[in-house]
Amino acid sequence: MTPHRLRSFTTTVTALAAGALLAAGLPAPATATATAGAAPAAAPTDTTQVDAPVPKIDWQPCDDAAGFDCAEVEVPSDYDRPHGRTTTIALTRLPATDTENRIGSALVNFGGPGGPGVENLHAVGEVMADPEVRARFDLIGFDPRGVGGSDPVTCFRDAEEEQEFLARLPEMPITRAEERRTVAGFARIATGCQVVSGERLATASTANVARDMDVLRQALGDEQLTYIGYSYGTILGATYSALFPERVRALVLDGTIDPVAWSGKGSDDPIATRLGQAEATTETFAEFNRLCAEAGPGACPLAALGDPATITEEVFTTLREGPVEVPAGDGTTIPVTYGQMVSTSFQAMYGTSAWPQLSLAFTQVAVAAGIGEQPPSARMHGPSLDDLLREIGIVEEYPSLGSSLAAQCMDTAEPLSLWQYPAYVDDLDEAHPHFGRLRGWTGAVCAPMVLRDEDAYTGPWEQTTQAPVMVIGTRHDPATPYHFTAPYAAHYDDARVMTVEGWGHTTLGASTCADAAIARYLVDGEADDGATCEQDVEPFAPVPQRSDRADLRTEVGRSAWWGL
Repeated sequence: MTPHRLRSFTTTVTALAAGALLAAGLPAPATATATAGAAPAAAPTDTTQVDAPVPKIDWQPCDDAAGFDCAEVEVPSDYDRPHGRTTTIALTRLPATDTENRIGSALVNFGGPGGPGVENLHAVGEVMADPEVRARFDLIGFDPRGVGGSDPVTCFRDAEEEQEFLARLPEMPITRAEERRTVAGFARIATGCQVVSGERLATASTANVARDMDVLRQALGDEQLTYIGYSYGTILGATYSALFPERVRALVLDGTIDPVAWSGKGSDDPIATRLGQAEATTETFAEFNRLCAEAGPGACPLAALGDPATITEEVFTTLREGPVEVPAGDGTTIPVTYGQMVSTSFQAMYGTSAWPQLSLAFTQVAVAAGIGEQPPSARMHGPSLDDLLREIGIVEEYPSLGSSLAAQCMDTAEPLSLWQYPAYVDDLDEAHPHFGRLRGWTGAVCAPMVLRDEDAYTGPWEQTTQAPVMVIGTRHDPATPYHFTAPYAAHYDDARVMTVEGWGHTTLGASTCADAAIARYLVDGEADDGATCEQDVEPFAPVPQRSDRADLRTEVGRSAWWGL
């Protein structure tokens, strides 16, 4: 989901077993702010703002991002003890270009959970918004507590140990033996995170991130919050407005997750069922196949082999039996596995600019496996598969796993025991082939965790803010299904809903129409309920020469197969 900056398609994540951790002399889990097995308590909603020391922000030019300022501030680790221990929040600022007419600051969360806001804003801040927004607002990105530069939650002794452990695990469990290894691995990761980062984990709920955001609002000198949240960022936005309804100026909520489905309070369904990503990805992938066929071989090479839906299914079926060796262009071959292809396909559904590369990847695997009509024109035109995987952004460095798990595990209910997941994933895979198996493990790492953040907020979600909010849904979104848009908006008295008729996850960099509507709302407070926008570029259509406004969804918001 949200969604963090592209780094890798990953394999299973696990940590060392409890015995190994304790034998190594690592600290025991912190208990001062954690309650083992306790259900998260609903936080009060009558507070007008956080009552805690407001830090002074000492902005300095960022070392590695020209035009941006960087800073760190200290906020309470536990807001029940506002003058007690603190935790560090890293933040960055892209100053408004029209200082004389500056309105204030706009805080941005790009999704996740676990997305590094500082790095993401550096990557896309200068081009993510309409020029009017850039002129009138300082854009503020911050690493939520437990993430990136903000005292990250980690589950291993160091990154090297984490990488080595991950490399020994299956890409995506298929066989019974792989499922057993995954279950054991997730039990170990739950123990590892709690032992290595117990106190950080037990204060990492979205509610505490919302409280941090209110401290930042005060430190920035804004009477009310202006906020742009994508994907999981819509949960953060809903939590903030539930806790601090009087402090809302404007909320842009793009790629919504129904907070009732997120928290799962009283539900018997695992989070993978509640969020519906397997179903939504299956539907979006069907659109990929349909539009590829309509575009034809000239724009979508996969169509040269036959019906794309038939070819992609045959590729998946073949890979499930074993890897296919694909020529790399230098006389060597690359083994392509079922897990890689399913994960690559899921990641590519986030932004249609990756669809031509995905088409080439399927084409090359199909040609190597002898699938389809095999016209000469389908053979080895364009970059090699390994180049394609890097262009899509799948083969890159692995991010810290604990950062991705912290808020999710503290916020959400996971009714299944870990040992029940293999059967559940098998059923979901039968209902939604390939993507059910990929997304079904979402939340399994959280199942064995006993630590809870006592200050996590799980509802009620009926909002009392009087400010109008802007809620945006994309028609064919694989990560935050469009059907969440209406129930999310229904929690607010004055939600202005805009639908983007397109494909992919959120509108980031995908629609100048949407950008203009967002700018009008943020600057003037005006938005039309029921508005619609189109995407700038149809899938498989030639991309105009606008490199500054490329599909930014390929820069942020990817998920590992085991997380959101």
